[in-house]
Amino acid sequence: MLHQKRKTEFPTWENVFGNLLANEPVNCAQNFREVYGTFPAANIKENENEFQIELAIPGKKKEDFTIDVKENLLTISSETKTTKEEPEKNFTRKEFNYESFKRSFKLPVISDPENISATYLDGILKISIPKKESKKELVKSIAVS
Repeated sequence: MLHQKRKTEFPTWENVFGNLLANEPVNCAQNFREVYGTFPAANIKENENEFQIELAIPGKKKEDFTIDVKENLLTISSETKTTKEEPEKNFTRKEFNYESFKRSFKLPVISDPENISATYLDGILKISIPKKESKKELVKSIAVS
């Protein structure tokens, strides 16, 4: 009869969770994409009059986008489905593609959601979010009586 010796050591983090921290950040991003899908990268700019969001989304039409504002949250989404059928001899070959994404951005308090505009040109979706007009600061001297 064989006896196995039990390990009396406490398990290390590596034994319990594997070597998660040794993974390259690129691999983590790849795993995230495989599980959750992809979404377009965004460039956000601010000038004195507005905020601008640019998303790189090639191969779409402007009708493919839905842009909503609800409770100070700007949401950009797109969903496209394509199907191609080709009859050949005794069978039909079907090819299909499904792409979707959804990105949300919290709008700053000084933004004017009523006047947001968007354009799509050469694969770039540009969203302009104007700033509210700031009222001039009232400066008044009060005489003490």
